[in-house]
Amino acid sequence: MGGVLIDTVRTGNSRVKRIVYPVGFRWSQNMKPLIGTELCQHAHVGFLASGHLRIQYADGVIEDFIAPQVVAIAPGHDGWVAGDEAAVLIQFDFEGETVERLGLHR
Repeated sequence: MGGVLIDTVRTGNSRVKRIVYPVGFRWSQNMKPLIGTELCQHAHVGFLASGHLRIQYADGVIEDFIAPQVVAIAPGHDGWVAGDEAAVLIQFDFEGETVERLGLHR
């Protein structure tokens, strides 16, 4: 979807995902037309294994995540791959309960 590759494994009531964001990916360009929201409304918690992700929230705050780095991204953001290397994120989530269970409010 949107050029993103996702491998998912269920572990009890959670999921572990390997997400590969290609060079040039930007959520607002690649996913917004498919999803229909202004910003990504998912929380992302995990480990950035390679690449560089830049996140911008609705209030203009920008966060950079450069591998290898632990990642915690709250809902309500745009995000893109910065640089010339795909970004590989190992993500843990609890489907619709991720924000509440992990307290990721902005």
